[in-house]
Amino acid sequence: MALETLSPSRAGDFKTCPQLFKFRAIDRLPEPATVYQARGTTAHMALQRLFDRPAAERTPAALYDLFREAWSELRLEEYQGLFESVEDERTWGIESLDLLANYFTIEDPTSFDPLDRELDMLEDLDGITIRGILDRMEEVDGRLVITDYKSGKAPPEQYALPAFFALKIYALLIRRRIGRTPDAIKLIYLNGPTVYEIPVNDAQLEAMDRQLRALWKAINTAIEQENFPPRPGRLCDWCSFQDLCPAFAKPNGEQAAAAAEA
Repeated sequence: MALETLSPSRAGDFKTCPQLFKFRAIDRLPEPATVYQARGTTAHMALQRLFDRPAAERTPAALYDLFREAWSELRLEEYQGLFESVEDERTWGIESLDLLANYFTIEDPTSFDPLDRELDMLEDLDGITIRGILDRMEEVDGRLVITDYKSGKAPPEQYALPAFFALKIYALLIRRRIGRTPDAIKLIYLNGPTVYEIPVNDAQLEAMDRQLRALWKAINTAIEQENFPPRPGRLCDWCSFQDLCPAFAKPNGEQAAAAAEA
């Protein structure tokens, strides 16, 4: 079985842990919904819809209402039974609105209109088909910027660079689609709140293109050889596949939690 398309998120999975990539992209195993995932998905929908409003109506109150509307759509479709009680759901909702309030300390949504939002990307990079959805692209003061929203906590600045991996791929796709290199890529972390932005140039995108081709080759080799070695680390604490992962299996079948400390 050859890989037909690759998303920036799945490419990141393979870099992090080939076994995680297999569980998600090859085996397509379901993962349990979490309150954090629900918050992130709902917040993304609300932020995208905020820019459907006229600039003067892009207020905190409007964003809160959009969050409530989005949650009313998602809660029965994707997250039914997520909360044990109405009170738990209410507490989650209040915490989510507090998180969204941080957005207005980061940027003023009345001051610009994005060029695109939720942009569906499907680009052939000379034999590698990349598919994904870009949160936002805007032009501010003549600078083309692509932006990704994050509802989780921002990493310390000295460890933030790997978080730009997916956005660099999107920058490569944008260059292919419109023939223009983005000037910058930006991560907006609502939990903090924090903004990280780095400049982009053609040399960086050429390096990303080479890295992506090496990843594509490594993934297809792993598929051919049916070899997806786990890569234990601190992120294992957040992985929902520990019960299935060979890195956590002792000879007697017990979980080897110590593997994550390697």
